[in-house]
Amino acid sequence: MRTALRKTLPLLGLSLALGAHAQRYLTEVFTPAQVAITPDVTFGTNIDFLTSNFSNPGAFGPELVELQTAVSGGQPIPPAYFDPANNTTVVKVTDLRMDVYQPDQGVDTEDARPVFVFVHTGNLLPPPVNGSPCGTRKDSSAVEVCKRMARRGYVAVSMSYRMGWNPLGATVEERRSSLLNAVYRAIHDLKQCVRTLKAGADDTNPYAIDPDKIVVYGEGTGGYITLATSTLDRPEELYIEKFRPDPFDPTVSYVDSNQVGNIEGFNGALCLYRPNGFSSGFDFCVNAGGALADTSWLDPGDVPMVAFHTVFDPFAPFTEGVVIVPTTGEQVLPLQGSNLFMKLVNQYGNNAAFATLPGGDVYTDRARALYGTTQVHSGSTVNIYTGVEGLFPFVTPDWPAQIPGTQEEASPWQWWDPNSPIAQTVVIPPNITANQASLASNPNSSGNKGRAVIDTIMGYLNPRIVCALDLGPCSLVGIAESDPVAQGVDLFPNPAHDRITISSATSTIRFYELRDVNGRRVRAENVEKGSFTLPRGDLKAGIYFVTLQFDRGTVTRKVVLD
Repeated sequence: MRTALRKTLPLLGLSLALGAHAQRYLTEVFTPAQVAITPDVTFGTNIDFLTSNFSNPGAFGPELVELQTAVSGGQPIPPAYFDPANNTTVVKVTDLRMDVYQPDQGVDTEDARPVFVFVHTGNLLPPPVNGSPCGTRKDSSAVEVCKRMARRGYVAVSMSYRMGWNPLGATVEERRSSLLNAVYRAIHDLKQCVRTLKAGADDTNPYAIDPDKIVVYGEGTGGYITLATSTLDRPEELYIEKFRPDPFDPTVSYVDSNQVGNIEGFNGALCLYRPNGFSSGFDFCVNAGGALADTSWLDPGDVPMVAFHTVFDPFAPFTEGVVIVPTTGEQVLPLQGSNLFMKLVNQYGNNAAFATLPGGDVYTDRARALYGTTQVHSGSTVNIYTGVEGLFPFVTPDWPAQIPGTQEEASPWQWWDPNSPIAQTVVIPPNITANQASLASNPNSSGNKGRAVIDTIMGYLNPRIVCALDLGPCSLVGIAESDPVAQGVDLFPNPAHDRITISSATSTIRFYELRDVNGRRVRAENVEKGSFTLPRGDLKAGIYFVTLQFDRGTVTRKVVLD
């Protein structure tokens, strides 16, 4: 594995390289103005199932031959295939694009930066057809997460994938088949994105990335995609019972690889990707509100995983159950959720890189405090397992139902403009707007709420990436309470009214970050001395958590303002 060159960043005035690297990837070392965004970069071209018409084999067969011949010969695809309004072809193709967020290379001296790939939600249909205002690579949460990762020093990529399935098919089998094939195509698109990034790194490396340190992050539907891409590695896994139209015929799967391509997305009549000499493998998988196709896909040696999941998610099972498509409310397949598969991930040792991280930070302590507990909402009971390091369970309020049959929360990290034309479009069921439909599973949605939840995601996720990808000494993440550095920290007075003095008897405090009880960052500043005074300013009375950065790691303490 190629080792990334690490260079001292002068951006926050950190005097030691060790302190600088402890900051990078864990906290935001670049300002918003220092993040460069390159939109709409093409990473692949393939058949578009939203706009193609496959009803007449006699019509589309010759067109597929023409497309395959052009791609194999390195020839351009005729423009008519890209234009949905051009009726001279029934098969249509589309360019798959990504938006790239990175620390400006005129400021950032690191030349081998880890990559963070964001895979959006959307039920494999575009908004508002999917019943939601969300579902593109430019969603509010996608942009926010990618900007935050770029400010931490990553190259963040928000990618599109192909959509298209038939939620109105005449039979359950037809609907299930079209949906599973849509997920399979999205897996191919994610792999193509990774291969393209690696090919670019081997050439001119325009984004200054380290191709051996790639994180994939899936939100909602994107979580299903990233988990499946991480674990589907043998052709026979497509023939387990739940993927067979006839459970008694092990030779036929809903996914016909002869048509849609093998696991890598090659050699299918309906797939145009070609090998470029680079692997589609990545190094870390994150799931936010998705589920795993089947635990039989999970193996020892798979990439480390982190999962964020609301405990009473109405669509993706937290432990085990039948996944429900929000677009139609239809039950699709029995799947395994984060509570179950993360237990196996730990039993297999896949999260060993960070499983023994010391506590002391508010995010790790919160997650671990929930392990082994029983949660109750409206008479429903969920037991959160033990031994699930890497799982952050969101225990959200027991909301009153806003639409009959709905009550629980699925995606508190999302938000949208409720007055946009897409949000105000009426969707299924009749007379319900996309905004109203999404509020049913994300009550009280707002930018402030979504950003507060993303605060928690960032605080829990990034230390684990640092450990697993060897982005810095893992011991820098947290300092055990028995350590002299932790024991030497003093806060006085606490509770406080106007100001509080924070000091260390043993070490220099490099940096501090103050968060409220909801995990939202309210203040952050360099310190570079043994003590400092934290003024109250406009902070409201309540409980806060201050995280102090030392050369050897972080210490978190509770602050009470009366």
